[in-house]
Amino acid sequence: MSTKPTTTDLQWTELDQRAVDTARVLAADAVQKVGNGHPGTAMSLAPAAYTLFQKVMRHDPADADWVGRDRFVLSAGHSSLTLYIQLYLAGFGLQLDDLKAFRTWGSKTPGHPEYGHTTGVETTTGPLGQGVANAVGMAMAARFERGLFDPEAAPGTSPFDHHIFAVAGDGCLQEGISAEASSMAGHQKLGSLVLLWDDNHISIEGDTETAVSEDTMKRYEAYGWHVQRVEPKENGDLDPEALFAAIEAAKAETERPSFIAMRSIIAWPAPNAQNTEAAHGSALGDDEVAATKRVLGFDPEKSFEVADEVIAHTREALDRGREAKAEWEKSYAAWRTANPQRAAEYDRIEATDLPEGWESHLPTFETGKGVATRAASGKVLQALGPVIPELWGGSADLAGSNNTTIDKTSSFLPADNPLPEADPYGRTIHFGIREHSMAAEMNGIALHGNTRIYGGTFLVFSDYMRNSVRLSALMHLPVTYVWTHDSIGLGEDGPTHQPVEHLAALRAIPGLNVVRPADANETVIAWREILKRYTKVFGKGAPHGLVLTRQGVPTYEANEDAAKGGYVLLDAEGSEGQSAAPQVILIGTGSEVQLAVEARERLQAEGIPTRVVSMPSVEWFDEQDQEYKDSVLSPSVKARVAVEAGIGLTWHRFVGDAGRIVSLEHFGASADGKVLFREFGFTGDAVAAAARESLAAAQR
Repeated sequence: MSTKPTTTDLQWTELDQRAVDTARVLAADAVQKVGNGHPGTAMSLAPAAYTLFQKVMRHDPADADWVGRDRFVLSAGHSSLTLYIQLYLAGFGLQLDDLKAFRTWGSKTPGHPEYGHTTGVETTTGPLGQGVANAVGMAMAARFERGLFDPEAAPGTSPFDHHIFAVAGDGCLQEGISAEASSMAGHQKLGSLVLLWDDNHISIEGDTETAVSEDTMKRYEAYGWHVQRVEPKENGDLDPEALFAAIEAAKAETERPSFIAMRSIIAWPAPNAQNTEAAHGSALGDDEVAATKRVLGFDPEKSFEVADEVIAHTREALDRGREAKAEWEKSYAAWRTANPQRAAEYDRIEATDLPEGWESHLPTFETGKGVATRAASGKVLQALGPVIPELWGGSADLAGSNNTTIDKTSSFLPADNPLPEADPYGRTIHFGIREHSMAAEMNGIALHGNTRIYGGTFLVFSDYMRNSVRLSALMHLPVTYVWTHDSIGLGEDGPTHQPVEHLAALRAIPGLNVVRPADANETVIAWREILKRYTKVFGKGAPHGLVLTRQGVPTYEANEDAAKGGYVLLDAEGSEGQSAAPQVILIGTGSEVQLAVEARERLQAEGIPTRVVSMPSVEWFDEQDQEYKDSVLSPSVKARVAVEAGIGLTWHRFVGDAGRIVSLEHFGASADGKVLFREFGFTGDAVAAAARESLAAAQR
C-alpha cells in the first residue's frame, strides 16, 4: 500500500483550477435548477474527473467511438453530472443548455448516464456496482481483442492497448457484484484496469460507519490488486497532482489491476453542506449554492457561469484528441501493413459480419433420437469455435453441465496460472461462481466491441443475474445467456434448483429475447439466428436468453421457420390422413413440445384435427407480420392449449378466453424428472384433456 506520491509531471495552471471550480458550480446549479439530483459527489469529484478527461485519458471528443480510446466508466452513476460536465467541457457535444435541462424530459442529461443516449457515455449505470463489473468486462475484452489481432506485440506497443478507468463510490463497493467482479479482475491480472474509489464516507443514511467497518484497501490487496491511497490537500480538496502521479503509477503496473483510494469530502467546498448526507441526494438550496460560489470566487447572482477563457482552455481537448488519434492511426496503419490477414479479419469482425460459409459447419441431428438441448448447444459451440474466432465465453463454474466449453485446450487465464490450458488470450472463460458479475462483465465485453460473448449457468440462477440482464436489454446489447436445466425435468436436485416462475419473469423484461428450443435441431437454428442478429448498432441489437434442457428430448425435422419464433410443427389431418383445417391448436415450448405431439396423436385418433405449434421464442414470433402469425395461430380456431412446465403468465394472450394452459403454478419437488412430469400433470393425456375442455368452451 503506497503513500502519497511526492513527484508528478502534471502541468496544472490557474485555468485548470478555474475549470475544476466551474465544474463544481455547474453541478450545484444543475441540481438546484431541476430541484433534485446528487450534487455533492459531482462537486467533490470534479478534480479527479477533470484530471482524467483533460490530463490522462487518450480520447478524441470529436470521435467518441474511436476504437483506440481509453474507456471511462462512472460506476457511481447517481453522480452523472461528474461525467456530463466533463463531456461538455471537453467538447463531446453536450452544450450548456443540456446541463440546464438536467433530469428533464427529452434531455441528453438524464438522471443516470445512459449508453446510446448521450455521446461519450460508455455504459448505462445506476444500480450501484454495475459499472465496476462492466469495467472488468471491458478489460477482459481488451485483452481478448489484443489476442485476436496483435498477440505478439510487447506490452504498451500495440494499437489495441488502452486503459479502462472507472470511478466507484462507497455504495458501489458495498454491493456484492463489485466484490465478485473485483475478485475476478485480480485473478485475471487485468493490468489495463484502473479503479478510482471516491472514499467520502457518506451514503444516504449518513456516515458509512453505520454499515461498513472493513479495510477496503486491504480487501483489494487480498484480491491481488495494486493498491494506492491519495490523501487530500490540507483544506480537504482532492489533490490533482497526487492523483495524477498515482494514475501514472497504476498505468505502469501491467500485471495487476489498480485500485486508487481517494479520500474526499462530499460537496466540498460548500460551507454548510459539505460532509453531510443531505448533499448526497438533494439540492443544496439557493443560499448554500450562493455561499459556495462566493467561496470559489464566482458571482452568486449568476447561474451556469462559464468564462470564455475556461471553455476555450478545456476545449483544447479536441486538439489533443485529434493529435492522439493521428498518432495512433500511424501505429494502426503500420500494424495493418504488417498483418494483412489479421487486418482483413479485423474489418470483418468490426463490421459484425460472420465468416463466409460459417453456416455449413453447423451440426445436424438425426430425427427421433433423444438429445438434451444443452448437449446440442455444446455441439454448436464446438463446431463454430474454429470458424468464428471472435466467439468466446464460458460458465459460472457449470461448464460441464451447461456445455459451454468452446475449446478445452484454451482457457482465458493469465500466463502464470498453473493450469496447462491457461492462455491470456484463451477462448473459454471461467467466470467462477459469480453469476451476477458474469452477466455485468458480459455487458462490458459487448460494450467494448469486437468480440461475441456468451455465458452460462442454470436457469434458476438467472435470479442472481437479473439486474444485469435487465441492463443488457436496456442497452440493447448482443450478449447471449445460456441457461440450462430449464424446468422440473432436471429432477432430484429439487425445488431450489427447479425454475418455475423464471421463464415468465424473463419474458417480462422488455427487449430480452427468450429462446426455448424444442429439440436439437431447433437449438441449432436458435444459435444461428442469434449469431445473425448480432449488431453493435444501438437500438438494433438485443440480448438473448437461450433456455435449454438437462434431459433428452425427441428430435424432429429441422424447420427454418423456427427462426420466426413460432411455426407449425405438425399440422392437422383429416380421417384419411389428408390436410385438414385444425379444430384445436396445441402450443408448446422446449421439452413440452413432445407432450403436445403426444396429445395430437390421441386427438387425431378421436377424429379431432389438431395442429401442433412449436414456439421457441415469443419475442421473435411477435416480430412477424400479422399474416404469418395468423397462418400459425389461425384466428378462427378458438380452441387452444398452451403447455409449458412453468407458470402460465406468458400464454393467456395466445390461447384466449376459450383456451386452456397446462402449467405449473407451484414449486417442484425432489424426484426423477419423469416422475415429476407425471405427478404434476405434464403428460400427453393431460394436454389432450385440456384440448377437449377448450373445444367445449369454444362451442358455447
